[in-house]
Amino acid sequence: MSEHDDAIEKSGFHWRIMRWILWRFICNAAERVLIDRSLRNKTGGEIRWLQNDIDLFLSQVSTRTALLRPVAQLDALPNFGSRLMVELAIYTVAADRTLRDRDLDPQSARDALADIGWSVYRRQLALSSLPARLVTRDPGKRLRWSIRGLLVFPFRPVGAPGYAAEVFRKGEDIHTHFTHCPPQSFARRIADETGDPEALAGFANSWCKYDWPGADLIAADGHRGHYIRRQTLSAGDPVCDMCWAARAPRETSENNNEEGK
Repeated sequence: MSEHDDAIEKSGFHWRIMRWILWRFICNAAERVLIDRSLRNKTGGEIRWLQNDIDLFLSQVSTRTALLRPVAQLDALPNFGSRLMVELAIYTVAADRTLRDRDLDPQSARDALADIGWSVYRRQLALSSLPARLVTRDPGKRLRWSIRGLLVFPFRPVGAPGYAAEVFRKGEDIHTHFTHCPPQSFARRIADETGDPEALAGFANSWCKYDWPGADLIAADGHRGHYIRRQTLSAGDPVCDMCWAARAPRETSENNNEEGK
């Protein structure tokens, strides 16, 4: 075996480990969310899933994920961070379709998906922002340092087909204007190729709404309003014009624009 082949094999082995870790995170999050929440069926009745319902759901998600993964073209992505985020998007799209195929009200299914995703995202974001939150009490520094770290991994803007973004500061605020987002591109491709626009809607209802509470989590000053975005790629706009505001301007709802409501 050549050194190149050996490197590929080792990389594949490491990726399989990472994929297993992600799946365990997702399974744990799904069980936490679904065992405690009330769901609505298509006739408007409230139901609660039992453990066997959750086990069946996870089994179906795993099967659908395996079918979706080749479509994601992970090998074509330029770096590990992009592949990792698209891998998470595969699980999101698979879980979204699996929930919608069950006898659930569409909005109830979307809300359950968003809560599962938030459970995963919140824990990952809390871990990645922990050093900044331990070192300083200044919310602006916490945001800037954490976002800069995230722009190294996993959101490093290396250009399409990976992440592409313009990053700049205005005073204490940091701006990240993304013009290409691999997970969003994957969800859009699935929606277009399968004639299922709800695949992109489910993605937007989860991934595209996490940054508002995520910014407040990083800032950790007890206030809302540390994130502003007026455009988003998932809505067909040319950019996700993100602003991570050092000082929350006022107490606001979690989302401060029409797109995020």
